[in-house]
Amino acid sequence: MLHHANTFAAVFVTLWVAHTVGDHWVQTSVQSAKKGQHDRNPGQSSRVGRLACTRHVLSLTLTKVLFLALAAVALDLPLSAAGVTIGLGLDAASHWWADRRSSLAWLAGVTGKAEFYNLGTGAHDAHPVTAKGKPAGHLGTGAYALDQAFHALFLFVAALIIAAV
Repeated sequence: MLHHANTFAAVFVTLWVAHTVGDHWVQTSVQSAKKGQHDRNPGQSSRVGRLACTRHVLSLTLTKVLFLALAAVALDLPLSAAGVTIGLGLDAASHWWADRRSSLAWLAGVTGKAEFYNLGTGAHDAHPVTAKGKPAGHLGTGAYALDQAFHALFLFVAALIIAAV
């Protein structure tokens, strides 16, 4: 039905904007720096990493709820509590999984994307360097691009669920 397609389009755009705001503006520097910490890193606690990631995903999901509520009221979207709960729940779980970092690195490895995952880092053969051979600043990494693409996939799935349920 056309109303499902229109609802999907409005929900997806809303979730994309909320994701971008929540992942880049709402997420704290501490959450960003610590959410991937694991016991296998000397001096770092996995508990600290899990808590930082959980706090990030909670604030991100709240951002999405607020944006979605605003869009639902402004556009008179026919959303159900079940659809929103299931869609955002799946999105939050997938976001937490990916943002623990080792899981997304593993996925990149098993899908043949490990080289791209390392692009822009010192682990990549063609990493950017200054004239003195030191690591050079740049605008992004393969890990970041794969992270955002993974999140976009689940925003798409969440929007489908929210529009259809």
